[in-house]
Amino acid sequence: MTLPKAIAESTVAFRDVLSDDGTLIRAWTNDPKGVIDGPTVLLCNGLGTSPWNWPALLHTSCGVRVVSWQHRGTSGSARPTDPEQTTSRHFAEDALSVMDAFALSRPVVMGWSIGVNTAFELAADHPERVSGVFGVAGVPGDTFKSMLGPLPLPAPAAAILTRTASKVLRRTGSLITPVATRLDLGPRAIDLFSRAGLIGKVPDPELAAAALAEFLTTPVEWYFHLALRTSQRRSVSPRRVKVPVVLVAGSRDLIAGSRHISQVAARVKNGTFVELDGTHFVQMEQPDRVHQLLLGFLARVAEHQRA
Repeated sequence: MTLPKAIAESTVAFRDVLSDDGTLIRAWTNDPKGVIDGPTVLLCNGLGTSPWNWPALLHTSCGVRVVSWQHRGTSGSARPTDPEQTTSRHFAEDALSVMDAFALSRPVVMGWSIGVNTAFELAADHPERVSGVFGVAGVPGDTFKSMLGPLPLPAPAAAILTRTASKVLRRTGSLITPVATRLDLGPRAIDLFSRAGLIGKVPDPELAAAALAEFLTTPVEWYFHLALRTSQRRSVSPRRVKVPVVLVAGSRDLIAGSRHISQVAARVKNGTFVELDGTHFVQMEQPDRVHQLLLGFLARVAEHQRA
């Protein structure tokens, strides 16, 4: 199988990191040789996703050193000995282990989707390790409450509906996984998802297809186990976060509703809300625009630190 050009030309490299509880974590960076003369960002990625979901950050030419990792039991990271060690607290512990392994003292933390949970948890519980939070398509707390945002559903109803569906998929996932992992995915699949409104038009359909194929390597039952475990963690109050924050939302996001994200931004002391035309995958649909927002935020954080 021919690799998409963006992956073949990327500078992304992987390495293993041992988390504090002994779980082996697969970490990655776009700057393994340390050639980027610019800021560093710790990326708390979407659940079970990969570097290929961030087309603007795959090469050192982006000007931002990115350090990230794969969630427990996904894409090369081991499952913990105790399957219950999979809450956002454990994800935050993995983040700290990765930060230590890459000698990151106090970077900007960027989160996407459920990774925004981890970013806020780090900023609230370990403020000495975080200089700012740049969140994309996610909210701190129970993600299920923010799902189906564009639909006229109260948050409790959305939570019940999506959590019930997740429990069903956790129980039946072992029947679906063999089929999902054998799907022949390509740009046509991305086009079909786009027509269905699940993802918007993307500049690089081949890269998007590779990102989807990597995502589907995670067993369905394990993915929904992670999703449900993460939702059980206490919500982090936005008011506990004192560093600058930017939250970016897609106006057509069915997973993290824009109105919920705007409400969180309004409760953060130094919070800014930006809405873009897009879905939950807005950083894949508008990679250059999201990248420019990130660069602007990094400059704002640097100015805040100098003040």
